[in-house]
Amino acid sequence: MTYKQTIQWMFEQLPMYQRQGKTAFKKDLTNILALSEHLNKPESKFKSIHVAGTNGKGSTSHMMASILQEAGYKVGLYTSPHLKDFRERIKINGLQIPENNVITFIENNKAFLESLHVSFFEMTVALAFDYFAQEQVDFAIIEVGLGGRLDSTNIIQPEIAVVTNIGLDHTQFLGTTLPEIASEKGGIIKKNIPTIIGEYQEETFHVFENLAFELNSPLFLAEVLVEDSYESDLKGTYQQHNIKTAVAAIEVLNDQLKTITKDHITAGLQNIVKNTQLFGRWQEVQTKPRVLCDTGHNKEGLIYVLDQLENETYNTLHFVLGVVNDKDLSTILDLFPKKATYYFCKPDIPRGLDADILKSKCAAYGLIGNRYNSVNEAYKSAIESATNADLIFVGGSTFVVAEII
Repeated sequence: MTYKQTIQWMFEQLPMYQRQGKTAFKKDLTNILALSEHLNKPESKFKSIHVAGTNGKGSTSHMMASILQEAGYKVGLYTSPHLKDFRERIKINGLQIPENNVITFIENNKAFLESLHVSFFEMTVALAFDYFAQEQVDFAIIEVGLGGRLDSTNIIQPEIAVVTNIGLDHTQFLGTTLPEIASEKGGIIKKNIPTIIGEYQEETFHVFENLAFELNSPLFLAEVLVEDSYESDLKGTYQQHNIKTAVAAIEVLNDQLKTITKDHITAGLQNIVKNTQLFGRWQEVQTKPRVLCDTGHNKEGLIYVLDQLENETYNTLHFVLGVVNDKDLSTILDLFPKKATYYFCKPDIPRGLDADILKSKCAAYGLIGNRYNSVNEAYKSAIESATNADLIFVGGSTFVVAEII
């Protein structure tokens, strides 16, 4: 198979949560454990850092990877979802996994994958672990896909576990209260392994304290541990939480390594995009008219993004907006600015919400605009309508941002 055919098979043959939603979600580690055995337990052949949380886990993972790279380590990075190319999910020192490695992995294991009915996410996790083991990375930063306790990534024994924060997202899988969700995400905490909590939240911190106590896991709160202030090339005031979380994790890791200096941390945080090729976080796409995009899509993430948007200067705000169909719009639509012209669209995935439905739902919250047949059509209309003194913002879903970058 060619690379394109291989990726098409992965997307269509087996379920993929990001595209299809809850019908693709598996709350079971049986398959990934069997696949690990089939591949001779590749996850046991490299050191890892496990990252869970509702928001910020992607940015935090990239920050830690960049710092470790600056310190001279060979660093694997597994994140999801991707924006443009599947291979964005699996990188070593910022370089995507080669197409031939993806093809070879599927060809060599296709019969086993089919016999086990392995999901898209399970095979992707196994591919990443296998690749990192083959390439003998020093560390791999592993981002949880969904939840933690029963996520396919949760077969690793990491050097440290990181939980960024807890919000009401994916409630159909993880629970309807913050403590319930914290318990699921806290499932990555391992016996005797240090755990870093990114943000103190009164409703959830006791959950992590109890889990850490039961497992004899040293527990650290990032905002207490990190006193120094650092700058990052990832713009947006909301990144300050992620910076503290990443630095706290690195400092705890460095208690063992003794090799990472403050200069490594400073350089790593200032070269995240260069070192890891991270995009879609408060990214400026063009300047005339100015276009910003951000992948924030749940309530907690949108609060930070939309607060940041209020600090921008412009004559008129043009908002290209699309969401997925399992999003509880009642929890987020009152956050959006009413003084904006909206361009409603559907991201090009099966899980995308119809633009007419989105327009109708938004109208009830005073968000007014037109609907378009595609993200590109909406974006093009916004570009044509905006003056150089205006601002265009593109968001609501990772998949909307992916189509305009």
